[in-house]
Amino acid sequence: MKNIILLFLVCLLFLQCGYHLRGTGSSLPPHIKVLNIPMFANRTTRFELDLKLTQGVIDEMVSRGKVEITDEADSADAVLIGEILRFQANPIGFGEDATADRYSISIVAKVVLRDVVQKKVIFSNPSFVYQGEYEVPEGTDFESVETDAIDEMVVKFARSLVVAILEGF
Repeated sequence: MKNIILLFLVCLLFLQCGYHLRGTGSSLPPHIKVLNIPMFANRTTRFELDLKLTQGVIDEMVSRGKVEITDEADSADAVLIGEILRFQANPIGFGEDATADRYSISIVAKVVLRDVVQKKVIFSNPSFVYQGEYEVPEGTDFESVETDAIDEMVVKFARSLVVAILEGF
């Protein structure tokens, strides 16, 4: 009987220690249920990058199911403001014919999540960086697949940003 009680106390201690599985936490205050994400400002020369990044972040937030997204700032508990500062695509690998077949793509954005209820900043990163690689399919060049490359990087950027905001890693 003593062993059962001891085991129960040890289990109770572990439940209270604050550990949780990675990816299950949320750094958002519990009162934030509705989020407004206005169009990211685009300080780059990439056409429609603002549209794609904003929609990518909205899609990722919706898929996580942690908050509801609204277009109306007045009904939101928090607002996520983004400004795209830089987009670069640099060749890093070359094929036999000396044409680039792999690119390093980086997106840098200033991101601020403001709690409009308590009037404070929840998350802020003046230089949020996502860097990834894109391999150009054989027989094509980067210019012909640039839209696909950007679309792929947008999804990864959005996932990385939302994880940083929601899970605090």
